[in-house]
Amino acid sequence: MPEWLVLALAMLAACVVVVAITFVRHRGAAVDEDPSETPDVIEYMTMWIGVVYAIVLGLAIAGVWEARSAAQDHVQAEAQALHEIDERVRVYPVDVRDRVRADVNAYVGHVVTIEWRAMRDHGSVTAHGTELLRRVRVDVTDYEPVNDFEAQAYQPLVDQVAAADQARTARADATGPTMPGVVWFGLIAGAVITIGMVFALQIRRTPRELVLAGLFSALIAFLLFLIWDFDAPYSRGITASMEPFMRLFPQAGG
Repeated sequence: MPEWLVLALAMLAACVVVVAITFVRHRGAAVDEDPSETPDVIEYMTMWIGVVYAIVLGLAIAGVWEARSAAQDHVQAEAQALHEIDERVRVYPVDVRDRVRADVNAYVGHVVTIEWRAMRDHGSVTAHGTELLRRVRVDVTDYEPVNDFEAQAYQPLVDQVAAADQARTARADATGPTMPGVVWFGLIAGAVITIGMVFALQIRRTPRELVLAGLFSALIAFLLFLIWDFDAPYSRGITASMEPFMRLFPQAGG
């Protein structure tokens, strides 16, 4: 099911539930009930519950957005390190240079085709990608420089391999959801309580109140969907992009 359809159904369901409960409650209300007699303490509690839940939602959105940004940074760091290897190895002999570049291109091609789908569908990197990066490491570290010029390029190349490996490890660690289950329980329970407090204010079924209650519920549903969408940086709607790989290695997609 498309994610936009999930969002639309969730927001519609929230509105329908609120409106339906309001109608049911209104039918069962006493004839002499006066909606204007809402105690001040309930209004005070409702206000603070809304404020606290808004803070929690804001922190959750900031947390998943930061995780998504960090995931994109891992991709950028990995692509840049591999690009540096591809460029710096030009000082080596032709056979060594071509072998290193071929292995780098093979690794990048695997990442942007097979491994990216594996992260999206299974939440993990591939063993073959790890093996391809190991080949790049072996190519670089096992070569013995034959002159000072090559020796000066050797250590920076080793450092870039280490940087690419570190970025890959960080990318692998960021493939799964970042929000613990207990946090989701708090967010959903908070949404139920916050929306439920609307009924403590003796909401009636006037068009204005029904519209406001529906919009309020839809807004909370949208924010929860946004958190869920950002929660897995590589596998849902607004994901980290492979654009750094494609920009630095334009031949990889082919």
